[in-house]
Amino acid sequence: MCGIFGVALSREVGFSRNDTEYLMKHLFLLSESRGKEASGFALKTPETIFVAKYPLPASEIIRFKEYKDLYNKIYIGNNGNGYQEPDFPICIIGHSRLVTNGGRQIHNNNQPAIASNMVAIHNGIITNVDELWGKHPEIEKNTELDTELLLGLIQTFHNKTNGLISGVQEAYQHIEGVASLAVLFENLNNILLSTNNGSLYLATNQAKNGYIFASESYVLETLLNKKRLRGLLKDFEIQQVLPGTGYLLNLDDLKLEPFTIRKAPGDIIHTDEIRKHHGATVDITLPASNSRPLDRIPGDGPYILSPSFKDEYPKRKEAISQLRRCTKCVLPETMPFIEFDEDGVCNYCRHYEPIGFKGEEALEELLAQIRKTNGLADCLVTFSGGRDSSYSVHLMKNDFQMNPVTYTYDWGMVTDLARRNQMRLCGQLGLEHILVSADITKKRNNIRKNVTAWLKKPDLGTVPIFMAGDKQYHYYMNKVMQQTSTNVIIMGENLLETTQFKYGFCGIPPRHGSRHTYTLSLRNKLQLAWYYATRYISNPAYINSSLVDTIGAYLSYYFIPHNFINIYEYVKWDEDIINNTLINEYNWETAADTKNTWRIGDGTASFYNYIYYMLAGLTENDTFRSNQIREGMITRKEALAFIDNENEPRYESIQWYCDIIGIDFYDTIKRINSASTIYKF
Repeated sequence: MCGIFGVALSREVGFSRNDTEYLMKHLFLLSESRGKEASGFALKTPETIFVAKYPLPASEIIRFKEYKDLYNKIYIGNNGNGYQEPDFPICIIGHSRLVTNGGRQIHNNNQPAIASNMVAIHNGIITNVDELWGKHPEIEKNTELDTELLLGLIQTFHNKTNGLISGVQEAYQHIEGVASLAVLFENLNNILLSTNNGSLYLATNQAKNGYIFASESYVLETLLNKKRLRGLLKDFEIQQVLPGTGYLLNLDDLKLEPFTIRKAPGDIIHTDEIRKHHGATVDITLPASNSRPLDRIPGDGPYILSPSFKDEYPKRKEAISQLRRCTKCVLPETMPFIEFDEDGVCNYCRHYEPIGFKGEEALEELLAQIRKTNGLADCLVTFSGGRDSSYSVHLMKNDFQMNPVTYTYDWGMVTDLARRNQMRLCGQLGLEHILVSADITKKRNNIRKNVTAWLKKPDLGTVPIFMAGDKQYHYYMNKVMQQTSTNVIIMGENLLETTQFKYGFCGIPPRHGSRHTYTLSLRNKLQLAWYYATRYISNPAYINSSLVDTIGAYLSYYFIPHNFINIYEYVKWDEDIINNTLINEYNWETAADTKNTWRIGDGTASFYNYIYYMLAGLTENDTFRSNQIREGMITRKEALAFIDNENEPRYESIQWYCDIIGIDFYDTIKRINSASTIYKF
């Protein structure tokens, strides 16, 4: 879950020292959108491999003297005009990381990874890594990285098959998830590129002696259009490294050998005749300097509840069970603007308009106009890693035979479980995955400031401010669509998830018949802004460095056009079919602290739903299950049983949330529990 990139250029390509430094600088900066938590690079010379890695974003390390001195390793000759010509082929690989396996505060967990006589950068997650470590005790484990395991598998199967490529092929057969790799070798003068999902692109010149690779086509397209580089890169052409394929590049003669990594009838298993480069060693020459305070490690030990914690929830649950509820759905009397008629039926039920599904045939007619038969990407599918988006990816690829690119905006609250599920689908289906990563440290700091401000003066209307950081999702969604030239966005937005109580607590009445919270009238949008402004004035703690981000979120959510095809307007949403498909076909992972599969990929849902339940006696589960009743999907009795289970506090997830944003779990729960409720208990 990161950006990988690199170059292999012969002396004849004509890159000066300044050209090379400029090229690598922009590869670093363009790839940084995929991860800002750590970065690193490796340079191969005839004698050694120099490796440097930091728990810092790429935009910072490229200013370091150590980084700039890297180019002294290449341009060691002087032709009279300074350091102009490289003394040997240039080979540099780089990495901009979104931390998944292994905390960035441990130096060895950052990339490039060094293991089994290899130096590698890896984009993706191997989801069966623990199982594979157990099956292969012969592989030495020194880090938390799944990359180390993958390199160990390559080495193991290389030894067994007496071939590097056959070793790579065999290793890929054993992994579950996604792996796009670039590997340098201690005793081979080669660079290996491979991918099982297509998240790798290669730009090659006509002379076949210059290669530049990156995780996204957009990165290379932007680079090739840089004015300063146009002359040098004018004949470079970009191609995707297709899912299930790879290349072995010989750094002696810059010859590129393609190979497949998925074994099938007719696949050729190559026997390696690769000249070994003797005497090379891996040399970590640059320390992980300029470190800074890091995030607390999430899930650091099991949570232990004090007796007062254990007692508080049952008290609230008993009081909430006495609330008057609609006789048709399960909405309680604390739902904003709720009214009951003489039969006890609420106004939300009386005004409900059933979803009029357009049908799969109508969707097929739309898709037929954009489907590409040449293997190129034809749509962008938004992919949070949650239940509904995962199933929409499955439908688009398998049922509708589209060739999607998947997109995720990670604002720091996408859980590792969601990331693993993304990799399960993308790896199995061979789908390119584009991840846009925010400055996660900054985003989490913003959340902490707003949660801390809220705890000083709890207010149900301002709870959504905790989720403001994810609303730029809509902005980047449109941007990625343009970058990938897909022209259409497919979203799996469940129409049953409408939660009108969130703006209802701000004094805004429900818009019956509306399926989306962002379709408020202009008057209501301004009313919402005014509500927040008054709360900011009454609680100045909200006026902090997060304010600009919050305003941007408001504009992104309510004013940027939401132009997409929602698959669930055409395909009827069925919880059992979705769960069974994902779990049985993709080994889709569920959460340990709930039986529900909804919102388990969202790291903030357990926290805000705890607040809503303890202070208002309802959660998103109440509105969701009520909509299912109205659609005739479940009975009221079933819905009551569901919410009885689903509204139980997910303390383990709440503790993770508190740890990750840097607030005290116990103090936070106590302060929420001591806030005023809108029901009696």
